[in-house]
Amino acid sequence: MPATITPNKTEQERKRRVEDHDNGSGRRPPTDKRTGGGGDNDNWNDRPNGRRGPYERLHRYRMGIFFALASDLMFFVAIVSTFFVNQSTGHFDAYNRYVNEWLPTTIPPILWLNTAVLLLSSASIEFARRNMFRETDVMDEWLGLGKPITRRALPWLAATIALGALFLTGQWIAWRQLALQHIFFKTNQSSHFFFLITGVHAIHLFFGIAALITAFTGLYVSRQLETRQILVDGAAWYWHAMGILWLFLFTLLVFFQ
Repeated sequence: MPATITPNKTEQERKRRVEDHDNGSGRRPPTDKRTGGGGDNDNWNDRPNGRRGPYERLHRYRMGIFFALASDLMFFVAIVSTFFVNQSTGHFDAYNRYVNEWLPTTIPPILWLNTAVLLLSSASIEFARRNMFRETDVMDEWLGLGKPITRRALPWLAATIALGALFLTGQWIAWRQLALQHIFFKTNQSSHFFFLITGVHAIHLFFGIAALITAFTGLYVSRQLETRQILVDGAAWYWHAMGILWLFLFTLLVFFQ
């Protein structure tokens, strides 16, 4: 009876490991798309907090923006609550008649155009943000094969800055139109809240434009790809929040006075 040669168990295990890891280049293909792969079992997710690479840094900045916006939201909630309280509050005159001095402020028509401009700017900044994370362009720029991300994101970022400036110009025109009608901050309670709400939002949007300009400059100045991504991503989320907030405030001023 011929002898049967049984391969050594250690040799079998070695061959199986080679087959499992070999993808034509002798290494296992990347498994973590967010970070570029494990890299010889060096997976970012296996590292301790604070050392998990670019994704953790991006997540940390997003959470910071979220908490900052949450505090802003509480501020606007307080304004809106006071708006409704004052709207329904009156007093009794000398003849024991109940008088409500709330006189609705006529909304300048340009605010409708302003709202459309802000919605367009939200779309343009989202195009810029998404271009910063296109997988093929990110790889090319990371490898030093040009700056495809910068070329794609810059026009959309510039358009957002221009639209934001146009929105603020429209707000100033609306205030001027009310002034020509002799409606000012202290004219009545309704005008008081109109100027307060639109003015505070304009200040927040001004800071948003400053963030956009910082991100625009960072695309030229910063050498780190993840820093450029964080600048654009953070500015975009802040800008989206200001757009959503304006839709709520505009609806309040148009339909609930």
